[in-house]
Amino acid sequence: MSVFTRVVRGRLAAWLTVAAAIALGAAVFALPTPDNPAPVSSTGLSTQWQSTQVQRLQDELPSRDVQPAIVVVSRADRAALTEEDRAAVAGTTDPLNSFAVGGRTSSPQFSPDGTVALVAVPLSTSGGQEQVADTVKELRAGLTGLPDVLTVEVTGPPAFTTDLTNVFEGADTTLLAFTAAVVALLLLVTYRSPFLWIVPLLVVAATEQLTLRAIETIVPAVGIHFAGGAVTGIASVLVFGAATNYALLLIARYREELRREEDRFVAMRAALRRTAEPILASGSTVVLGVLTLLLSEQETNRALAVACATGVVFAMASALFVLPAALVIFGRGLFWPFVPRVGGPAREGRLWGRLGALVERRPVPVALLATLLLAGLALGGLGIRTGLSETEQFRVKPEAVAGAETLARAFPAGTTQPVTVLTTPAAAQAVTATAAEVDGVASARPGDAGDTVAQIDVVIEAEPGTAASDRTIEALRDAVAAVPGSAPPAVEGAGSFDGALVGGTVAATYDSAQADRKDLQLILPLILLLVGSVLVLLLRGIVAPILLVLTVIASFFASIGAGWLLFDHVLGFPALDSGVLLLGFVFLVALGVDYNIFLVTRAREDARRTGTRAGMLSALRVTGGVITSAGVLLAAVFAVLGVLPLLTLTQIGIIVCIGVLLDTLLVRTVLVPALVFLLGDRFWWPGRINRTASAAHPADEPGPPANRPDQTAGAPAPVTSRD
Repeated sequence: MSVFTRVVRGRLAAWLTVAAAIALGAAVFALPTPDNPAPVSSTGLSTQWQSTQVQRLQDELPSRDVQPAIVVVSRADRAALTEEDRAAVAGTTDPLNSFAVGGRTSSPQFSPDGTVALVAVPLSTSGGQEQVADTVKELRAGLTGLPDVLTVEVTGPPAFTTDLTNVFEGADTTLLAFTAAVVALLLLVTYRSPFLWIVPLLVVAATEQLTLRAIETIVPAVGIHFAGGAVTGIASVLVFGAATNYALLLIARYREELRREEDRFVAMRAALRRTAEPILASGSTVVLGVLTLLLSEQETNRALAVACATGVVFAMASALFVLPAALVIFGRGLFWPFVPRVGGPAREGRLWGRLGALVERRPVPVALLATLLLAGLALGGLGIRTGLSETEQFRVKPEAVAGAETLARAFPAGTTQPVTVLTTPAAAQAVTATAAEVDGVASARPGDAGDTVAQIDVVIEAEPGTAASDRTIEALRDAVAAVPGSAPPAVEGAGSFDGALVGGTVAATYDSAQADRKDLQLILPLILLLVGSVLVLLLRGIVAPILLVLTVIASFFASIGAGWLLFDHVLGFPALDSGVLLLGFVFLVALGVDYNIFLVTRAREDARRTGTRAGMLSALRVTGGVITSAGVLLAAVFAVLGVLPLLTLTQIGIIVCIGVLLDTLLVRTVLVPALVFLLGDRFWWPGRINRTASAAHPADEPGPPANRPDQTAGAPAPVTSRD
């Protein structure tokens, strides 16, 4: 076949691949969006939890579609309200009546010290979240005419829902802009070409948008409620990071093959043969890792599992099909001004070769120092505090939080979010009396009642979400459950409890923290088992997988410790959200193992030609730059989660960023090579490295385009890089 014919056929295949990808993308965007299943509860917990059962049983009460918005009035100087101020507060009740269910609000209540007043406005929630948000906005806009010395804030459950919705307005656009800018900058720095960075960026951005559209269909289709927000934010940065990492690996190998092959289509086929295995292995590890979240008690985590797994599959497909086609269409000139020529010198790997030689000379002290550094950082997590109250969830304080804090200065902290106790109408009086005697309870009074269920509203003294609040919830549950005949009807499909049930927002926060602990106990060992199994199958050994998993675990604890030092002493965060530990572990283990896969599979291949020690030196030299670039890029992309308004997302982004940097710059660069140098061929036990002379040219020594032997059969695909 003539060169001209090969070029024509290669270009035609590339254009057809791009056209097929565009058609597939159009088909995905044209998919009908199924009806979004109703959330299992406001917290995403199943009916096995008391707070969810309370929420379900409240549907039997006459006031099931009513929640109070609380108007909080105080003086700007925090002084006691004057008679004129009190009269002005009383005058607000008439305008507020138009928003209240039944046309009437409660009379103003004044704190014992006279500094704060509150007016409860019962709002209808039957119209859904958007209707509630619109009503709260209108209510806030209607609170005019009060003296300038007075501060008016609207809080309560409807206000918190509204403010949470508002803080995510435009967040997707902001996240996309920041992420794309970070990726573009790092690609430009990596390739030092005014053109090359554009192609992978466009492919990755298209993959991210395709993923976001696909999960709108896939997540509801598998019966999981899709709420967007945090799920789309995390899935977006994961797709950007993973797809760009795979692009870096492919382009690095393609550049190397272009120094060996005149025909760019032949060079791309060779690059794909040598990068497909590590990309598929690393991508599969991430997919298996995130899918363990399907076992989570939290519905949001289950939605995140499906979304992230979908995104990583799309990222692998774009790297193995779309990006290669796009690269060969533009030819070698895309690399200008550093165009790779046949027989040209390789500029990559000098720095990493010198570092590898240094580690080889002193592997014991290097391994000890690296281990001590990780251990020292992990010690930073001693004394870590977990659990954020509702007022601590936001990085920027919205009005609902400010109003709750104003109330907490003068009223019991639980005034804005009373605890709900459900019992039978016959036992309501006894349960109310019992609840009022529990330590930490400020007040208990009967609330709404139906034919089979009666509600008691309990105000606790501690701020919701704190350790003191948790202790009160535990004591309250024990006390009311002991009241004879207090158990309400069982929820269909759920286990029954022996007595009255305690729920509401405060109890739901407590249940969510307990669910997170349960998830940690189940999912952590499972993901380690899955990742270890993938490594055993890939490396066909036991020692190497165990050591690699241990290094990733050490990196996780070090990142948690370093992150907590930053949160506690620099950023002033009150605590770590209880769900961050689980998500941080899942992402760090799944993503951290990737870089070890890229390094060790190359070391294993090169060891067939030169032996284990020399093979690790060669692998470190040729993979150092590209893996470092990929790690820095992934860390930066996750750090972009900090632009989103929730403290939880900021914490996840920072911890994953730190962990990825530790994996990239310390574990993969120093610790793993030192362990290989110490153990030698025992690193692969019980597998063995069979030395062979028929191996490919070293990655940093371009050979002639003709008579070049192919990759050793069965050897893992190599990866190349730049400094």
